[in-house]
Amino acid sequence: MAVSGNIRDFWVRKTVSGLVYVLPNIPDEKLLSFAERFVKDIKWPDGQEFVRTLILQVKNRLPHMHRNVRRGAINFLVDALFYKARQREAFERENGFSPPMLLVISPTMRCNLRCVGCYAGMYSKKDDLPVEVLDRVIREAKEMGIYFIVISGGEPFYYEPLMDIFRRHDDITFQVYTNGTLIDREMAHQIADLGNVIPCISVEGYEGETDARRGRGVYSRVLRAMDHLKEAGALYGFSATVTRFNSDLLTSDEFVEFYMNEKGCFVGWYFQYMPVGTRPSLDLMTTPEQRIQRWERINRLRREKKLLVSDFWCDGPLVGGCMAAGHNYLHITCTGDVEPCVFAHFAVDNIKEKTLREVLHSGFFTEIRSRRPYHPNLLRPCMIIDHPHVLRECVAKCGARPTHPEAEGILTDLAPDLDRYGEEYGRLADEIWMEHYQELPWKKAGEQSA
Repeated sequence: MAVSGNIRDFWVRKTVSGLVYVLPNIPDEKLLSFAERFVKDIKWPDGQEFVRTLILQVKNRLPHMHRNVRRGAINFLVDALFYKARQREAFERENGFSPPMLLVISPTMRCNLRCVGCYAGMYSKKDDLPVEVLDRVIREAKEMGIYFIVISGGEPFYYEPLMDIFRRHDDITFQVYTNGTLIDREMAHQIADLGNVIPCISVEGYEGETDARRGRGVYSRVLRAMDHLKEAGALYGFSATVTRFNSDLLTSDEFVEFYMNEKGCFVGWYFQYMPVGTRPSLDLMTTPEQRIQRWERINRLRREKKLLVSDFWCDGPLVGGCMAAGHNYLHITCTGDVEPCVFAHFAVDNIKEKTLREVLHSGFFTEIRSRRPYHPNLLRPCMIIDHPHVLRECVAKCGARPTHPEAEGILTDLAPDLDRYGEEYGRLADEIWMEHYQELPWKKAGEQSA
């Protein structure tokens, strides 16, 4: 006999409530054995290991979390990762491809800082995404089984309706990329009380590096924000933009352990500096050699220290290559333009005029997805800096328009240098791939995704 949705939802809520108290006492081996029935469905071995680490990190931090954060964390593991899989499977049967794992939405591009080389610095600051549009997109996402949404910007906490959106959609886990300067003690306690919000605060290193890019005094405010969040029992993390000049520092054991252990960060995200936005320059990009070194160090940190850190330009094997164009995520700007990637500032569709499902079926996104993986080597995942011809061809074929006045530079002025960069990095990455990943099942998995 089929179990009705209401009864099933009741038992899911009971499971979440019980796990809040039981989970910390379950031995790691038994917990992972139970989770394996779900983890094994993840296609990529590196991705499986990341989720195992995520589960154990949640378990270990539960006793230190605010009661609502504990409930939100368990809800994310049970509901978003496992229970909602049925919705995602139904979408795939109907549409021929899986829905994204997450959405990135920038409801405002307004910001109180003027950071050097900001990727979002050239977007319009005049328009905010109407709250009714944001609410509709989130509801449409849930219908597809998407229960993880990233809020970016601009500075997200400048968007006045944001906290109300978090309350209204308390079944969603929201990760917020923020400069942290607006998180005082009161806001930190609000975030913990909500229980479904994970701020990830931007840092460039320590005081000298952070203040040099973000402004004098920002670093001290970042540390205070982390202290407030720790005191409140919230989950939070760091977000680091890696450039040619801070690459060694950001991937050092000392840096990671300071933020993860001493400051209490739950997760750390690394972002390759991309030559887009304000005064783009390839001089700020990490060298191909630095990028290989970053891959080595981040993998060692995960393997040896079981830390929850990731870099999507080095972690193609974790997610199966490029995540863009609705394969695993997309980006909605403050004007409603839907970009394939946060760093690919081109669009065909606007979410104010179309549903999320229609956007995912657009010719632009379909064309990009049809080319995945762009190369059998998943350490070369990016259509912007690893295979720049892919972005140029897809934009031209589909008539995609730039989403701000200077976006086209990456297709024109910077194109020769990006081509050279992709070739130079590719030679190094191919050596690593042959040494570490070429054996099955990696090759088979890549071919199946093509």
